Amino acid sequence: MSTTQSERLRGLLEPLVSAADLDLEEIEVSRAGRRRVLRIVVDSDEGATLDACAELSRAISEKLDETDAMGEDEYVLEVSSPGADRPLSEHRHYVRAIGRLALLQLHDGDELVARILTVDDEGLDLEVPGVKGRKPTARRIAFAEIAKARVELEFNRKDKKEEEA
Repeated sequence: MSTTQSERLRGLLEPLVSAADLDLEEIEVSRAGRRRVLRIVVDSDEGATLDACAELSRAISEKLDETDAMGEDEYVLEVSSPGADRPLSEHRHYVRAIGRLALLQLHDGDELVARILTVDDEGLDLEVPGVKGRKPTARRIAFAEIAKARVELEFNRKDKKEEEA
């Protein structure tokens, strides 16, 4: 997708996404046979529900029908949340991942799996799980040290509500 089309779509759709109390995370246009696929990824601090995505999809579809932003060619519109193993690239992503396990790839080549405890403007306070019965250790990582990061899936993780009960 050209930068101009991406910027134009972002400018057109961001007000609709904001009005739904969501953040516009990603816009992607790709080919699927003769059709194009417009993927819109949205999120919020509370997550994006299926109902919110469906409602937003209808509003975006109406807006795109009113304009020529997608041109005359057929396209499929997909509106979704980032998914459970989402990449962490913005400060707000790290804040939303507090309490979650994350895989951090550092610029020095090291990889680290740790639980995000707190996030501030400079970096993260982490709890690195202990190995072979050892206690977890605390570690501080600056954002400048992180090359890539993503949330790790945990199948036996206790939900916050379960922990409070």
